[in-house]
Amino acid sequence: MSASQQPAVTPTKVTEPDEPSRWHGIFREITTGNAIISVLAVVLALLVGAVMIALTNPNVQESAGYFFSRPGDMLFAVWDAVSGAYSALFQGSVYNFRRPSFADGIKPLTETLTYATPLIAAGLGVALGFRVGLFNIGGRGQMLIAATLGGWVAFALELPAGIHMIAALVAGVLGGALWGGLVGLLKARTGAHEVITTIMLNYVAFYLVSFLLRDGFLRTPGSNNPKSPATKETAVFFDLLGPNYNLHFGFILVIAATVFTWWLLSRSNLGFKFRAVGENPNAAKVAGISVQRMYVYAMLFSGGLVGLAGINQVLGTTTSGFGAGIDSGIGFDAITVALLGRSKPWGVFAAGILFGAFKAGSFSMQAAEGVPIDIVLVVQSLIVLFIAAPPLVRAIFRLPAPGAPRRRPLPNVTQEVAAK
Repeated sequence: MSASQQPAVTPTKVTEPDEPSRWHGIFREITTGNAIISVLAVVLALLVGAVMIALTNPNVQESAGYFFSRPGDMLFAVWDAVSGAYSALFQGSVYNFRRPSFADGIKPLTETLTYATPLIAAGLGVALGFRVGLFNIGGRGQMLIAATLGGWVAFALELPAGIHMIAALVAGVLGGALWGGLVGLLKARTGAHEVITTIMLNYVAFYLVSFLLRDGFLRTPGSNNPKSPATKETAVFFDLLGPNYNLHFGFILVIAATVFTWWLLSRSNLGFKFRAVGENPNAAKVAGISVQRMYVYAMLFSGGLVGLAGINQVLGTTTSGFGAGIDSGIGFDAITVALLGRSKPWGVFAAGILFGAFKAGSFSMQAAEGVPIDIVLVVQSLIVLFIAAPPLVRAIFRLPAPGAPRRRPLPNVTQEVAAK
């Protein structure tokens, strides 16, 4: 066969996976950036908080009226306001030096750990979603469903001590996992964005639980108050340090959850797939990973961890019965904790303790120094703002951009010419 009679060969076009979008890169930078950015974000937020404390202090405002005649008075007033507020924050969250004994002085630290317990659990759930590229802001709904199922088991069933607690715990975690898994299923099958579905499911869970508290199986017999019956003693978390402290078994559970999440993301085959999908879902798909299945699995685990926070409230913190506000804003605070922890399990653990200290110490600041509790909320919001703007933090502290090459010193041409 001559060359002219040979059939023409059409080159096969190799389709390469699309590059992740720009927003995907920004999302990854915010959630998994440098740890130093998180530390500096806290420092900046505390500095701005100090300015706000000084501006709202009556003594500072009074001394500002005659600043040019006696500037020292205003400077001393600013120092007293800021140092007093942050000292009260420390003594209300870590150690109170005014207490007569060490056992009494260390009680603020146990309060910090108690406040941090649900924050860490919910933060781990949000962080796991971040690692897979999912923005789980449905913590409120997942906590409510977990509290509903686990709470019903805790007050309605008659089981032996220990077994009752485990049954209620498992029911709560499964409830949060199923509510979160529904989000993953919707995203995998229909492509529905998880932000929209989690927001909508938050409302569904809230109004569903409100109905159940008024007219459903969560209603307390003979009461018109929308509140569930009290948790039975056989299902309540036991105290870790005795009856004088509020710290309970839930803190041990969140330590175990942190270890499990670290192992899942860093040492397991499923965690490798999670991270691959979070880095580049298109490349993960080409490598043979089912991205849709990973979305479902990730939201199941994420919802289960957030559900652990919900059942912690029912079995450990609010054992006298719960209402529709059982989440106490923890579902949204968990987003801040996950961002501050850079979506790393132990980073989330440390961030949860920090925010637990803010919650415990804010009451001491308000009582001892008259500082509005809203100042602490502003500090928390500023932490999120600075974490979400890494270039701003780098510009303030003159940090190099990640991956930027080091500048080599320019040669001194004048000295070289003179030497020749």
